[in-house]
Amino acid sequence: MKLIFEKSKEGRTSFSLPKLDVPEQKIEMEDELIRKEKPNLPQVFELEVVRHYNDLERKNHSVDSGFYPLGSCTMKYNPMINEEMAGLFNNIHPYIDEEYTQGALELMYNLQNYLGEITGMDAVTLQPAAGAHGELTGMLIVRKYIDDNGYTNKTKVILPDSAHGTNPASAKMAGFDVIEVKSGPDGRVDLEEFKEKMDDTVAAIMLTNPNTLGLFEKDILEIAKLAHEHNALLYYDGANLNAIMGKVRPGDMGFDIVHVNLHKTFSTPHGMGGPGSGPVGVKAKLKDYLPKPVVDLNEDGKYYLNYDIPKSIGRLRTFYGNFSVMVRAYTYILSMGHDGLKFASEMAVLNANYLRKKLEKEFKIAYDEVCKHEFIIDGTFLKEYGVKTLDFAKRLLDYGIHPPTIYFPLIVHEAMMIEPTETESKEELDHFVDVMHKILEEAKSDAEILKGAPRNTPVRRLDEKVANKELKVRF
Repeated sequence: MKLIFEKSKEGRTSFSLPKLDVPEQKIEMEDELIRKEKPNLPQVFELEVVRHYNDLERKNHSVDSGFYPLGSCTMKYNPMINEEMAGLFNNIHPYIDEEYTQGALELMYNLQNYLGEITGMDAVTLQPAAGAHGELTGMLIVRKYIDDNGYTNKTKVILPDSAHGTNPASAKMAGFDVIEVKSGPDGRVDLEEFKEKMDDTVAAIMLTNPNTLGLFEKDILEIAKLAHEHNALLYYDGANLNAIMGKVRPGDMGFDIVHVNLHKTFSTPHGMGGPGSGPVGVKAKLKDYLPKPVVDLNEDGKYYLNYDIPKSIGRLRTFYGNFSVMVRAYTYILSMGHDGLKFASEMAVLNANYLRKKLEKEFKIAYDEVCKHEFIIDGTFLKEYGVKTLDFAKRLLDYGIHPPTIYFPLIVHEAMMIEPTETESKEELDHFVDVMHKILEEAKSDAEILKGAPRNTPVRRLDEKVANKELKVRF
């Protein structure tokens, strides 16, 4: 398939305008702001544009076209009503006066409160544009808090070896040293090692609960107690919140800061770099450090953007966050209600455990116990058939199934992380089980079938080494 730039022909355009019938006006502007040459944009007819991007869509895999069990990513179905509601705000602009955007501000204010209630936090910012952006926001709040309180000895952040890779990156970007705690044989934080590393030099602990192995950290109350005894803050990575909505709240576990992935838990489209949204909630003692502005309600019943946050860490992005994502998440929360969100988590956990039990006889489950929303297959056993986890994952594409997350978390060799979400039917789950068993039989009988996969996709297997070393990011 040709790139849109390769289809370009000089002089082609998607529209035509009548001849200018008013005098041209010269706009006074600084010279460095004036373009000296035309931008290198493709010149194509509108029909070519439509066909090109429709063709790309058909070649892509999405949750609308097939099963997408991408572990720790919560690729749940995004209801169409979310899109309809987002469309109601198409003509709004962030520079419009607050007097004329009361509806949008009310939505943001309510969403802040709903997320605070769901997570057990006292105040929320909607500004961060993604999960990792939320992590960085949280770590910058930690930095501001310890500096403001004169905790000059606090230079470390503790996190488990099963943490998302962005956790240590976010802590490092905020100026902290990263201390890793090993997981115990049960896949959870080794409490004894944690006790050894927990001291007054620790500023924060970053945890995901349930963790990336799909297991609930049963010692979380003890961890929170130890953290707070040393004046450390407990940070919650909300990547796996879909497993516990309505059942338990991070704030009630002892967490001080939470980031939430609206684009995972609250059913908004994501992938391919965005759009995302990573709101951050905090306990009351950290409220004054939130990015500004936040949406507040004055005594006259008017919503407004509150910039009066003296200890704020400042802005984290332009304007007020990814508003269209907020509208979709708000719609989802209202549609589901308290009981619906709770039921969604229950079904997510049920679906994951159903798959785990269906696969455990033929596949090696890394931690074979009741899981939460996801579980891990240890793919090292595939080596006896001459294939790897990567080969198995690529073969799934030939059956119209997106591969699960592979080779993560790093503490499980040849890992396959499977998260079905709550929106898949029993029939779809059974189909996935059948395909998994069929591919395993192929591996046993003819490994080359897997090694040459995928065979039925628009693009065959790439040379990942070359793709990484010779990355082409522009035409």
